[in-house]
Amino acid sequence: MAMQLTIPTDLEAFVQRQLASGAFTNAEEVVRRALELLEAEESFTEEERQALDVKIDRALEQVAAGKTYGPEEARQKLAAMRDTHLANLGR
Repeated sequence: MAMQLTIPTDLEAFVQRQLASGAFTNAEEVVRRALELLEAEESFTEEERQALDVKIDRALEQVAAGKTYGPEEARQKLAAMRDTHLANLGR
């Protein structure tokens, strides 16, 4: 059975902006993506939250210790990680 929804004007405007961006072809796709994100958020376990907190804490410690680098070095590191990943996949 199909569900029909009435959404507030502000959310309708958001849906229209998403459609205008070209990222979605119809309102159903916008709503589907929103619900998928909500589901993913709800399934984020406490263990995953704690692991993320640990990573954030570690990153903040590195920043405080001055162990940071600029955007170009970050791009280089990410490119190297991508290349290693692709090599491991056999590409």
